[in-house]
Amino acid sequence: MKLSQTSVVLTGASGGIGSATARLLIHEGAKVLLVGRSKDKLMKLASELGAGASDRSRLDALVVDITTDAGRAAIRDVAQARNVNVLINNAGVPGFGPSIELSSVDAQAMVNTNLLAPMLLTSCLLPQLMKQPRAQVINVGSTLARIGVPGFAAYGATKAGLRAFSESLRRELAETSVKVQYFAPRAVDTQFNDARATTFNTVTGSRTDSVDKVAAAIIEMIRSERIERGIGWIEQLAARLNALCPGAMDGAFTKHRHALQTLPSSLTQLNRKPS
Repeated sequence: MKLSQTSVVLTGASGGIGSATARLLIHEGAKVLLVGRSKDKLMKLASELGAGASDRSRLDALVVDITTDAGRAAIRDVAQARNVNVLINNAGVPGFGPSIELSSVDAQAMVNTNLLAPMLLTSCLLPQLMKQPRAQVINVGSTLARIGVPGFAAYGATKAGLRAFSESLRRELAETSVKVQYFAPRAVDTQFNDARATTFNTVTGSRTDSVDKVAAAIIEMIRSERIERGIGWIEQLAARLNALCPGAMDGAFTKHRHALQTLPSSLTQLNRKPS
């Protein structure tokens, strides 16, 4: 789809990936509804993008909590008014650490934001999307959905659920105008992860991408309508091998397991608020 023909709902808009994606969308001529829970950050981004847009009507911002019925209903109402034809489910919360440390609060926050919210928001917007000649839903997941890495058990589980949702929904809507896509970035250089997770990625040699590279990949998915994409050929190869021979891959994560066991627990932190 041409970017100039899109009217986009972008959740998690004030985060690192979200703000970089928003800038590219506006630059390419898309109409964008920025959605986030951090009012100050979202309004700052909206002001910045609005000042650089030739047509300010192309941009709007909505401060809501996507994990609530009221928040999703508010998005639906504005989406209808803006004749939205693209939904990018990008909002999420991180989670890292030994599973023995996992609390019910942290687990529920990840499930609610990373899995339930995009499922329910997509369902909420489907009537609007299905009215369009062409429409797209892009769910932003993670390579951790297909490769189980020590320290990311709960987070990876939510992203695996999002991938399964995307695949099933794509097949369910195959004869409609709505394309469902799944995007799986690897580690990204943002403030999304806490200091402990960042140290873990450094120690284990995990490759990290810039937010601009990730945002460009999302834009490419809109244009190409490709059903699934990841970043990093090594990660994509590992995902395929893991699907074929999961047990044989276990030994490849020895250093990850050791790194997880030796990192200081005082750095453990989970940001429960989606951007």
